[in-house]
Amino acid sequence: LCFGGPYQINSAKGGFLKWRRGVNLKRFIQITAVSPIAQDFGVEVGMRAADAKAICPGLEVLDDKPGRQRKLLQGLGEWCVRYSPIVAIDEFGMNGLLMDVSGCCHLWGGERNYLKEIVSRLKSKGYTVRLAIADTPGAAWAVSRFGKITPLIPPGEQVDALLGLIPDALRLQDNVLAKLRKLGFYQIKSFIGMPRSVLRRRFGEDFLLRLAQAIGTENEVLMPLKVPVPFSERLACLEPIRTRNAIEIAINKLLDQLCRRMQTEGKGLRTGLLTCYRIDGKIVKVDIGTSGASHSAGHLFKLFQLKIDQIRPALGIELFVLDAPKVDDVQVPQEEMWTSTPGLDDQGLIRLLDRVAGKVGPQVIHRYLPATKYWPERSVLRAVSVTDKSQVSWRTSKPRPTELLKNPVPIEVMAIIPDHPPKFFIYKGVRHIIAKADGPERIEREWWLDQGEHRDYYQVEDEQGGRYWLFRSGHYGGEQTYKWFIHGFFA
Repeated sequence: LCFGGPYQINSAKGGFLKWRRGVNLKRFIQITAVSPIAQDFGVEVGMRAADAKAICPGLEVLDDKPGRQRKLLQGLGEWCVRYSPIVAIDEFGMNGLLMDVSGCCHLWGGERNYLKEIVSRLKSKGYTVRLAIADTPGAAWAVSRFGKITPLIPPGEQVDALLGLIPDALRLQDNVLAKLRKLGFYQIKSFIGMPRSVLRRRFGEDFLLRLAQAIGTENEVLMPLKVPVPFSERLACLEPIRTRNAIEIAINKLLDQLCRRMQTEGKGLRTGLLTCYRIDGKIVKVDIGTSGASHSAGHLFKLFQLKIDQIRPALGIELFVLDAPKVDDVQVPQEEMWTSTPGLDDQGLIRLLDRVAGKVGPQVIHRYLPATKYWPERSVLRAVSVTDKSQVSWRTSKPRPTELLKNPVPIEVMAIIPDHPPKFFIYKGVRHIIAKADGPERIEREWWLDQGEHRDYYQVEDEQGGRYWLFRSGHYGGEQTYKWFIHGFFA
């Protein structure tokens, strides 16, 4: 299916600069888009706005902002996802959309009703469009813009539909079109039967590519606005849905279908996205995440239940799309009858974490694993899921603080040199008199990662009973510089 361009309602202006020999910089307004009504008065793209106003009294001129046309097509394309999962912007001319409608038309009672539905909906929103359906994007593009008989091209008949059209229907460059007209080729049938070698020599390789894409001997890949995910389900509603109960029923149906597919392939959902298309053109999205891969429809439904209040149906929702952008393999844990402490393999714990994350946000739940690093701030690794396993064990031979700062914070210290622990230190403007201390523990810098001094760590306790992890970077004495830092707090 090809959209033959959404037309601009009014003409637009775009100021540009032009240099002239011996003359100051000049600025004038040039027409970049014209409405059909203005075209009837003789206004054309490229004309100066002053000349256009002279031949069309009462002409309304609007500012043309860079990128507005693509933004408009982007919005229309996202709206059209309700009719096809694959919607792409027509990059040639930037005035239309291309859609892969395979397996979609029967949902609206056939191709004719399918086109009628799209045209009427867009017309109600103020857009005038031309549509066509053909076996190839190139043929649909040509018929939607230059066809005069029918927008529905039967399977295998795209070549016959192209024969009577002008060469402009092949999406060719202006210089190639000029050559064709100069040689008297005013219709595609005038040159479609000529040898490829002759056409290549006269018009170039791009000409042959466009011709082959239109007739179907060369595949044309569409770049969809939204890349379909492997696990996705759609639910079109016969009547617009507005109530919470109806939304829950729709989510349940989608989850049942999605989880059944994932279960057969041994996959589980990690992130889920529910997209609701309202009849007023607005799109509402809610998403969920899980700590571990899950294909339990009941558990996933409870997570979506926490987000239903965020769905504003307004006049009603006509289409639901449930995507699983991220899935993982589901590891079925081995059940042991003689133990009652499965730990992180307990599915009840995983579901509890998912529900807590759904209420307060996933950013408040963290799990860390030991990493093969010596530097303290690099010795922990953020786990992606509850089921992640570490390749090394936690180091327990040396005491480590309960709370480790992400980055060491400089402090002011008074210490007896050369290697005695500090007598007191000042942190955030508060002086801490040290009563007890233990250390030093030297940790060398990882020279294969960066250069710098080693660290000498001390465990200290102040007179109020607070325990801290301090370190000195570098040696005392000579020309070497040293600094003191606080890096953590003990319980």
